Amino acid sequence: MSVANEKLEDQLVSKQRLRLWLQMLKTTRFIENELREELRLGFHSTLPRFDVMAMLDRTRDGLRMSQLSKQLMVSNGNVTGIIDRLVQENFVMRVQVKGDKRATLVRLTPSGIQKFAEMAAEHERWLNEHLKEIDESEIAHFIEILSKVREDEH
Repeated sequence: MSVANEKLEDQLVSKQRLRLWLQMLKTTRFIENELREELRLGFHSTLPRFDVMAMLDRTRDGLRMSQLSKQLMVSNGNVTGIIDRLVQENFVMRVQVKGDKRATLVRLTPSGIQKFAEMAAEHERWLNEHLKEIDESEIAHFIEILSKVREDEH
């Protein structure tokens, strides 16, 4: 193959990759918007609030606010407002860190664990519904392909 043909082929593949990215972005935004609406209507909740509760559910011993912010890749200020509301609703509690008077952990309360379990079950059902046209082998293939993008991360 000539150098000119290789360059043309690289440009075509580059355009296809751009189209792929735009499709991934459109699809992600579509599903995210649907989930936002379903959480709002079904639970009077938000997606960021769901994400905070999910992270706390995975870390039952609790997290410092800075750890929570880092894990969610958002500012401390964004998380603080969500945590304040969750504390008011008795879904989250603040716990003093032994040996460090300035530090506190946040963790789900028993009612927060129960509420999140309900939300997570619905969230999974909603996602399953939105992705029902993708069969098991396609799912595995998508995961494998998308994992290649983050291979440098490890």
